[in-house]
Amino acid sequence: MTESPASADDPARLFPARPFVGASIAVIRGDRVLLAARANAPMRGVWTLPGGLVEAGESLAEAALRELREEVGLTAAVVDVLTPTEIILRAEDGRTRHHYVVHPHAAVWTGGEAVPGPEALAVRWATLAELSGLDTTPGLDETVAAAFARVAADGARAPGALDA
Repeated sequence: MTESPASADDPARLFPARPFVGASIAVIRGDRVLLAARANAPMRGVWTLPGGLVEAGESLAEAALRELREEVGLTAAVVDVLTPTEIILRAEDGRTRHHYVVHPHAAVWTGGEAVPGPEALAVRWATLAELSGLDTTPGLDETVAAAFARVAADGARAPGALDA
């Protein structure tokens, strides 16, 4: 388990010399995906996938599953890795304030009930159609659509699908 979550405005993460590598996870349960509202900057309160930084010696999938357990208390089975997303935020003077390369994973829910942890203000299960009405991180709708497609192509079936 990692130590207390560091804010993105922690001096060690501001104006980086190179990008930080992260992993996230699109957990599919029936026709819904798990979303978490970010508790930390940048993008506090914005809906996204559970995830965080990859630790040294940890694979991308291991990091995604660890972050899922730590952030919302769920377990899942990874189906596939998806196209990475870059998040680059610039300061007023044009310098790179934040730079993250996040490797999302498609997964199926295997257990637990989502509860917000220290890095999530709230959690919710949402359909793909509901994403358009939410304030989300850049590219989230494409990532979630790809996750649904990969899970369907794999023939994975998530137990305990939610009722609408």
